[in-house]
Amino acid sequence: MATEIEHKYLVVNDSYKTLALERHHITQGYLSRERGRTVRVRVVDNSAVITIKGSNKGAARPEFEYAIPLSDARQLLELCPPPIIEKTRHIVMDHGNRWEVDEFHGTLEGLTLAELEIPSEDYRYEHPAFVGRDVTGDQRYYNSQLGLQ
Repeated sequence: MATEIEHKYLVVNDSYKTLALERHHITQGYLSRERGRTVRVRVVDNSAVITIKGSNKGAARPEFEYAIPLSDARQLLELCPPPIIEKTRHIVMDHGNRWEVDEFHGTLEGLTLAELEIPSEDYRYEHPAFVGRDVTGDQRYYNSQLGLQ
């Protein structure tokens, strides 16, 4: 079983844009948003994955992710109930850590979140200047819940 340990923050300025080493367009939808289990279909540029996530225990939760054919992902996205999320992901390296900064589009325009996956719960790291309030564990900021409120 794979485990994801992730911290999530609101972004307070756009300095991440000049620091970004990569940018990717992401379209994603959810086949299941049940509490304790989500099933996500994601297209990143020209590749696709399906991801199953379990319940959080602190900042950690089980996660299983598998590559799927792009044509399958596009068909699965049609089965997903709204909203379908569109975002640009900016990859920023800071103090040896890989930050993923998601700039949301459409009805979520104006929301920008930064995520950092860490190797263990006790891992210590520096916060880049664009990182604001910690929203780890705040369900309002789970991608599966965005646009539903």
